[in-house]
Amino acid sequence: MGDDNLALIRGTLDLLILKALSTGEKHGYATTEWIQRVTEGRLLVEEGTLYPALHRLERRGWIAAEWGLSENNRRAKYYTLTAKGRKRLASELSVWRSYSDAIEKALSEETG
Repeated sequence: MGDDNLALIRGTLDLLILKALSTGEKHGYATTEWIQRVTEGRLLVEEGTLYPALHRLERRGWIAAEWGLSENNRRAKYYTLTAKGRKRLASELSVWRSYSDAIEKALSEETG
């Protein structure tokens, strides 16, 4: 897989995480559950992919993290979207919708 493909995948995952956190505070596992639920199981995010992405978003200031207790009474890191993250989400949604629309038009074009 080339670097361009990796960047697209990472960017898409970042967008999905920001969107998941826009619905409220979540720990990592709840974030993956949200993505799986809203995509009807079509997208599965594994821990080895999720946690580096969460740390990257935190370093960029798009999300904040705080330790708390999960519903199982276990210590978990909870993530929330920051104001900077909300701005980034709005920007990324606009770009994604434009990109998605362009790809759909190209794929729908009749050949021949």
